[in-house]
Amino acid sequence: MKITWYGQASFGLESDSGLLIVTDPYDPETSGYKEFPKPADVVIRSSDNDSFHCNAHLVPQKDDADVITALDVAKGGGSVESHGVTFKAVQAMEHVDHHLHDPDDNGMYRFNIDGIEVGHMGDMGNPFTDEQMDFFRGVDVLLALAGGFPVIAHDELKKVIDETKPKLVIPMHFRTLTYKPRDSFWISEFLKLFPDEQVDFAFSSTATINKSDLPESTRALVIDYL
Repeated sequence: MKITWYGQASFGLESDSGLLIVTDPYDPETSGYKEFPKPADVVIRSSDNDSFHCNAHLVPQKDDADVITALDVAKGGGSVESHGVTFKAVQAMEHVDHHLHDPDDNGMYRFNIDGIEVGHMGDMGNPFTDEQMDFFRGVDVLLALAGGFPVIAHDELKKVIDETKPKLVIPMHFRTLTYKPRDSFWISEFLKLFPDEQVDFAFSSTATINKSDLPESTRALVIDYL
């Protein structure tokens, strides 16, 4: 599996067979991140109403592409299949004290690609419930909200990591030189959650992850944005 961090909460995950899944697409014009470079087979978004997570229409799509809204999946039974991949979702919410607007519901989600279980934290802003914690157990790669308020606090994120024990934690949704909301943390704050010897850097916007190469215990993998 190849994983590319486009920016914010958006990744492109490409299977060995060429299937491309794009997560939580931003708007390049407002975020400053680059336009999406390749047509997707599946676009999955945590909600359909957040301008930094929902822009499926801005992602090039193949003729038979599907757009999946994780919140709808969470409310409608918890799973849906597309292109041979099962997408599971659980309901979440933005921070209860969101400073820009009333908190919106969204969905966190997981799926398997090339035998690797990937979990995405959507736009979660609060401590996990038991149901949400159980939802992420068994995930190999956790795409983790790393910027702090208004998404999940770092101490609560640490609890999620310690309880669910993913093999790799890949940070997203933090302050960068391209998009730097005043209240969000730089990556340095997230890295304080890990000893130095448990942190790897891809030094690129794309990393290749194979099931056989996953570490035995949790490590952080920092990927540059596109």
